[in-house]
Amino acid sequence: MLESIKVTERLHWPKIEMSKKYILNPADKALSPSQVYLEKVSSSVFKDLFSIDSSSYNILLQAEEEEKKSPRQFLYKRPKTSVKCGATFGKRNHPGMAPTKAHAQEDGGKRTTCNLSGTNSNLPNPAHNIAVVGSTMGLNPRALPQLRKIYLPKSPRTKLPSLQKGKITKEVENAKKLCILTAIKPSNVEKEKVKFFKSDFNYNPQFEYSNPVSPLVLAQHNNASDHFLAQAVHIMELALQRYGSYEKFEQATGGKLLTKGRIWHNVKKYMEKEGCIGEIVVQVTDDLLSRASMTVVNGRPTLTINSSTAREHWLEGMLRHEIGTHYFRGINNCHQPWSSCVGRRKHNLKPLNPTEEGLASIHSVLFRKDPTLWRAALLYYTVYQASHMSFSQVFHNLGQFVQDPNTRWDYCVRAKRGQTDTAQPGCFSKDQVYLDGILKILRYRAKINFPLLMALGKVSFEDVDRLKSMGHMENVRIPYFMQDQERYAEQLTKIMSVNQLTDEELKTII
Repeated sequence: MLESIKVTERLHWPKIEMSKKYILNPADKALSPSQVYLEKVSSSVFKDLFSIDSSSYNILLQAEEEEKKSPRQFLYKRPKTSVKCGATFGKRNHPGMAPTKAHAQEDGGKRTTCNLSGTNSNLPNPAHNIAVVGSTMGLNPRALPQLRKIYLPKSPRTKLPSLQKGKITKEVENAKKLCILTAIKPSNVEKEKVKFFKSDFNYNPQFEYSNPVSPLVLAQHNNASDHFLAQAVHIMELALQRYGSYEKFEQATGGKLLTKGRIWHNVKKYMEKEGCIGEIVVQVTDDLLSRASMTVVNGRPTLTINSSTAREHWLEGMLRHEIGTHYFRGINNCHQPWSSCVGRRKHNLKPLNPTEEGLASIHSVLFRKDPTLWRAALLYYTVYQASHMSFSQVFHNLGQFVQDPNTRWDYCVRAKRGQTDTAQPGCFSKDQVYLDGILKILRYRAKINFPLLMALGKVSFEDVDRLKSMGHMENVRIPYFMQDQERYAEQLTKIMSVNQLTDEELKTII
């Protein structure tokens, strides 16, 4: 019987108590030999694999200039806390420095954890000369330092590669200790929400932060764009024409909210399709601003799901986003010559975003009956308005698209996080990357080799042709939904049609 453990929620509201960890292990069913189970794996390995980019956008506050000055490969230290901010499936832009650690100060909601281990499904083999296996790594790892072993029941053990040792300057080491999404999380958000609602939505919250980010760093994330604003508004107006309100759109296309038991059942079912049972710890909570996030907890890849947004027709799209895109591209990346920061510089890779989040967001709606790009459009729109308006002004402005005040509050907090006095114009511009990436990928969808984009790991679609001859393709992992390329292309065309996007329009704006 596993004891209850306490973890720090990395992305939004920290210090959440996990009540239980469940082992779903069907008796007497043979495990696939291709599945990956972790032995002697420190969180430093996952930092290297997944800190380049993902939906959690856990960017380290590290100066790009410092990286350029130190062309060395680093060995990250194993975190002493439950969750280390650098060890996430986070975005890899390092736009500044902060010398202090981010400690959780605020109590969150309840969270339960489910460690899925069991059977594996048979997946078809895709073409394109990519050697795909269910979930095997098939690597020739470098020697690992002697670390504490992690054993999972009845599991074959596969080592993952570690980073070479390298000297870390004191400044860079300090910079790696804090991630920006932890730093810009207000510590008094619930208190300010009460004030805001009592004021008839006219009070501008005065947010406080346990570890304030420097104005220089915040300024780097305060650059909102209006380039795709017309498309964002049009996408939302189409949904309102069809359904009358966002709430009706949510109910009609998302379906009913799932119980935690159904969430775990559906997650296990999806993992069986992908052949990754046993690799990822699953947590269910109700206090995330996002619908889900990927982090590393106690050295294990951990998917945290927001139960308050887990709807029956949307959950698998979220799993395709987090696991089928971010996790698989991260695993594939560790095979490649550009798996490290040094390797990315050596091969002159373009920034990973907006490709990473654009691809993941497309996969979120890929097989929906109505793949309206509502969330990406509303996030883009909200950030732009926040850059010109106060908190309360943005809140009232969003009323034309969203009626529910709690939903509007969440979107405003996302756009205004990092600010202290939200009466001033200003935004955290990260949320515009989703629609930006979606439209750019749709613009070039006929030219993109999507299985190759997945196989090469954390790369931009613009780099695929240049890197394909250098990529290592022996044991890459392609998600099940990408293996029928004809059907995949049809789904992209459907997304274009439902959102009334045309190739002529995209060629004009991109």
